[in-house]
Amino acid sequence: MADTDHARPDAPAAPPEAGRADTPARLRRVGERGLRRVMHVWWRLSRGLTFGVRALVIDRDGRVFLVKHSYVSGWYLPGGGVEPGESMHEALGRELREEGNLHLTGTPALHGIYLNAHVSRRDHVALFVVREFEQPAPMVPNHEIVATGFFALDALPAETTRGTRARIAEVFRGAPGTDRW
Repeated sequence: MADTDHARPDAPAAPPEAGRADTPARLRRVGERGLRRVMHVWWRLSRGLTFGVRALVIDRDGRVFLVKHSYVSGWYLPGGGVEPGESMHEALGRELREEGNLHLTGTPALHGIYLNAHVSRRDHVALFVVREFEQPAPMVPNHEIVATGFFALDALPAETTRGTRARIAEVFRGAPGTDRW
């Protein structure tokens, strides 16, 4: 064997994680997948089908509102699940208040309904475009939402998810739509 195949006796031992600079990120991804699986087992047992709402909130300057959650990486459109007995519009209003301190002042426009197979084969999401709203004060980070903001289309955070980018492109650029998130 070549000398490079063996550790030199005078060389310091490499730490166990040498070459694994992404270990914290990998552990977070594994943890997120595990948490999602546990949550979806619960939802599957407690509900036959999950239905959620998301909002593409657009301010007067044409910027979009995004949220960053504490329990999953990336930037997303605000939204969440529709609770039993709650309409889509009620759920949308509740989620916008909870995640962005945003209050609807007009009727949001339904843009599309998508299968979110990344989450579950039973998960569907209704996307609404919101242009009429008020935000009395900026959102204060909490245990669920760690950051929020309005972003110009050419200045979206690098961690903005693929699905979020696709929906923004559909609405703003007329990109071809799909029925999958």
